[in-house]
Amino acid sequence: MGGLLITVEGVEGSGKTTVAHQLAEWLHQQGFTVTLTQEPGGTPFSDRIRDLLLSPEGRSAWTEVFLFLASRAEHVAKVIRPALERGEIVVCDRFTDSTLAYQGFGLGLPVEVLTELNRFATNRIKPDLTLLLDIEPEEGLKRVQRTTIFEQRDLPFHQRVRWGYLQLARKEPNRIKVISAHEPLEVVMAQAKQWVEEALRLWRS
Repeated sequence: MGGLLITVEGVEGSGKTTVAHQLAEWLHQQGFTVTLTQEPGGTPFSDRIRDLLLSPEGRSAWTEVFLFLASRAEHVAKVIRPALERGEIVVCDRFTDSTLAYQGFGLGLPVEVLTELNRFATNRIKPDLTLLLDIEPEEGLKRVQRTTIFEQRDLPFHQRVRWGYLQLARKEPNRIKVISAHEPLEVVMAQAKQWVEEALRLWRS
C-alpha cells in the first residue's frame, strides 16, 4: 500500500501551519509514520528557493511561478515521493493548490496552464485530501505575525486568492474540504480530524 498525502491550504493567517503541525502530531500518536513538510521549502535546495521567494525583490509573475515549481519538483523528488513509497502519511503545509490560488487567481495567470505545469513538477502526484482553512483575508491578515512580500500585496489580491481557493473546492469537493478558520482552534482541529479519519478509512480499505 502506498502512502497518503494530506495537504493544508488557506490564505495568510488562516492557521494552516498550526493545523498541519497538530495533525502530524495527532497521527503520530495514533501510531502512523508521518512526514511533516512545507512549501516552498522542504529540502536544503528548496529552502534556498524559499529565501528568494520571500525576498522583497521585484520579479515577474511567471518568474515567481517557475521558482515555486522548481522548489516543488525538488521537494517531491527528495521528500514527498520517497515517503509515499515507504507507505507513510505525508502532511504538507501548502502544495499545488497554492500555485493555482496565488499565481493563478491572485496574479491572473492561466489556471489551466498552471495545472499542467504542476503535473510536470509533481510527476502527477496529487493530494488524497486537502483541508482548506477558509477565512476572510481582512481577518487573516490581522493574525499574521511576520510580513513577507506575499502579505504585503494589496487586499484585492488576497480576496482573489480566497475566491480562487473556494472555486477549486467547488470543482473538487471530494478532495478539498473547507473548514471555517473563524472557529476556535479546537473546533477547527475536530473538523480536520474528522476528514482525516474518513481519508484513513478509504486508504486502509
